Amino acid sequence: MKNLIGGPGSISGLMLRLGQCLFASASIGVMASASGFSSYTAYCYLIASMGLQVLWSLGLACLDIYALKFKRDLQNPVILSLFAVGDWVTAFLSLASSSSSAGVTVLYSRDLDFCSLQQIPCSRFQISVAFSFITWFFIAISSLVMFWILGSV
Repeated sequence: MKNLIGGPGSISGLMLRLGQCLFASASIGVMASASGFSSYTAYCYLIASMGLQVLWSLGLACLDIYALKFKRDLQNPVILSLFAVGDWVTAFLSLASSSSSAGVTVLYSRDLDFCSLQQIPCSRFQISVAFSFITWFFIAISSLVMFWILGSV
């Protein structure tokens, strides 16, 4: 089995998971602080997707901490396949929610000039979407590492 950077049970894997959790939480926090976000389906989908990502990343970060503390090996085929499938599912959900939210934000802020007319906080929507894309970037790295390790088992 290969020990790649970002693999389960490693310091780099723990840092990736904590980064995912941190930026997904930041995306949720910024979006939830924006008034009127619940009126738009894409933003609600972003909140749900990032909430799932926080739970998934936090759970795997706890497993990484356990593996590091007690010197356990998390690289067996069953666990790796579970991690790979979970990472791919959350990666697709995060990319879809980030893209749809970005599309709605661009439509409202630049194309329709809806933000100045309706007095909605488009800058907070933009920041939240940016955090969600950073989260997706970390998820994509984790997904590729898991896929690579699973292929070498």
